[in-house]
Amino acid sequence: MSASNNKKLCSEIKALEEMLLHSNHRQDAEILDTLVSTDFEEIGSDGYVSSREEVIKWLLDKAQTVKYVLEDFRIKIISEELVLASYLAIKVDHSVSKGSRRSSIWKKTNSSYSWEIIFHQGSKVL
Repeated sequence: MSASNNKKLCSEIKALEEMLLHSNHRQDAEILDTLVSTDFEEIGSDGYVSSREEVIKWLLDKAQTVKYVLEDFRIKIISEELVLASYLAIKVDHSVSKGSRRSSIWKKTNSSYSWEIIFHQGSKVL
């Protein structure tokens, strides 16, 4: 993959991560069905493994005013169909938190968004 294609893919995956974090999914919950794989799971910063249903519920119920800045965003292409994204998520609320280091695996699909998230993990930065 050329450097320009890699940069374009990185921007595309970052936009999908931001869509999951910042969208008001109560207005368009169908996006979650498209973006979150049926076999998705997440490992939270507390080590708890969450199911797709638990994460979708959290996304639907979360406060819409909570925003994050994604820093040091990068991708690693695992195969033609799999991409690992990693970044530092910092909550924009002037808290003393140093944020969380996050990683996600995205799988290429034939859906309208072209990618779906199959795995996510977050670890608090101490």
